[in-house]
Amino acid sequence: MTPDANVTDAEILALADYPNPFWKRFRVSADDLDGFHHTNNAVYLKWMDATVWAHTRHVGLTEEVCLELNRGMAVARHEIDYLSSARLDDEVVVFNWVSFNDERLRASRKLQIARLGDGKTLLRAKSHYVCTNLQNGRPARMPEIFKTAYKAIVPAD
Repeated sequence: MTPDANVTDAEILALADYPNPFWKRFRVSADDLDGFHHTNNAVYLKWMDATVWAHTRHVGLTEEVCLELNRGMAVARHEIDYLSSARLDDEVVVFNWVSFNDERLRASRKLQIARLGDGKTLLRAKSHYVCTNLQNGRPARMPEIFKTAYKAIVPAD
């Protein structure tokens, strides 16, 4: 792998577990570190959330669109396997893929975080979502636009 700043998109995509990911890069700052000089586990979750929001906006499902539809996807559960640690100034990439668990309410995202300096996967996760009515917070039928907006589908486990 080349130095972080010079990593090409093709080199980044070669690190992904599945084809056609949406991805976002992050650099570890001093504020991201815990007492052992590792990236704090909450920071990984923050990066995953930022990537999910970037992907959602990228496919046209902005906050405004969701508010108009009175629908949004709420996290029901995260499954996270921490495999290794990122340290100060490491550059990482967060990959994500969407799959639909049913045609009415549920979707999942597979996520992977890899360090660009050596290509090592640091984390794999799966987040489970439920479509909700934004006014009352109750589960609600997923609008068709949610299903069609996401193109990269990965096989179920």
